[in-house]
Amino acid sequence: MTERHQWQRLLLAGTLLISVLLGSIPLAGIGWIIVTKTITTVDGLFMSLILLTLSGIFFLNAFLELRDRGSLAFLQKKKAGPAKEPPASKAG
Repeated sequence: MTERHQWQRLLLAGTLLISVLLGSIPLAGIGWIIVTKTITTVDGLFMSLILLTLSGIFFLNAFLELRDRGSLAFLQKKKAGPAKEPPASKAG
């Protein structure tokens, strides 16, 4: 491996780690909202929506990064084998 290739892999790993970390922090905020029992207020509901959106965006980034690397190959559909030919219909 060249030094440039190693640098790119390290940069991609750092991006993935930062995305997961920044996706987890809003979930802790939602946990705090639930613990303080302010989830039933309008402010708590809107804050929960905002934090879930932020978390979803960062986790989507991490998911797409893993998919592009090929780390999620088990989620892809397996290619079907050769298709069977339908039986010939009788002309009558």
